[in-house]
Parts: sequence; C-alpha cells; structure tokens
Amino acid sequence: MKNIRITVMRVACYEDLINKYENPIEHACDMKVGQVFTTKGWERPEGFCDSAWDNISPFVMTLSHGGENLYDGWMKNSRSAMISCNDGFRPVSFLLEVID
Repeated sequence: MKNIRITVMRVACYEDLINKYENPIEHACDMKVGQVFTTKGWERPEGFCDSAWDNISPFVMTLSHGGENLYDGWMKNSRSAMISCNDGFRPVSFLLEVID
C-alpha cells in the first residue's frame, strides 16, 4: 500500500455567507496553505480535520491502493487528485499525491 502526501493548496473564506447563514462557532478550521500531511496507507494523518477527511478519504484509499487516472485523465499527474472539503463557508482544497 502506498502513502499519500496531502498538501493544503487553498483556503477560502466567504464572510458574506458566514454573516448571513452561519451560527457563530468558536473553532472552525485550522488548515493553512502549504501545510502537508502524510498518510500511512489510507490511514487519517494525526491532526487532520475529521470533516475534510470524510471528503477526501475515498480518493486517498484509491490512490494508496494503486488507483490511477481518476475521472479519465482529469489530472496531469495520473497518480494525484485535487479534492476540496465540503464546508460551504470555508472550503479547503487539497492536493493528494502518491509518494513512491
């Protein structure tokens, strides 16, 4: 089983939507651009957001088990994927890459 490098590529924040729709929350997201996590197979890395993991884990599992060319050539690197968490207020984009 292969390990996967997960890099935080972009963190967005939609203040207008937060102000209009979200109940105040104390601790929303700790992800920072450039932050890197490494999996052991398809195990969730320590400190990785539980909610974001729910979104990206199927892709991590596929890549860690040797899957390639997701969505018929969507990525230039066939052993990678760009996946975002589903937080509509603070979406985070992650680059997943197989580590040889």
